[in-house]
Amino acid sequence: MRRKQTKRPVVEAILDEWPDYEFLKVDGFDDCIVGVATRFGMNPVLAYDRCKMIEKMVKEDKMTYLEAEEYFDYNIIGAWMGENTPLFIDYPSL
Repeated sequence: MRRKQTKRPVVEAILDEWPDYEFLKVDGFDDCIVGVATRFGMNPVLAYDRCKMIEKMVKEDKMTYLEAEEYFDYNIIGAWMGENTPLFIDYPSL
């Protein structure tokens, strides 16, 4: 009988693929990581899905959408931690 394979969390795969880097993470949002962003002459950084992060705050922290956006803008985007600060990806409405 063949075992059903479970999908590994993205953050696990990233840490295995880039073992020499110390990525800065946003606590509690590992499930919102979508990949690694690379920039010329700079270390790779984690890339998060902004919409997933806001939706998670609405669902788990019982914030309104506006409260979650304000929290995100002030406490997450506003928390510059140097060149290794993660990136946040937003998708346009199509």
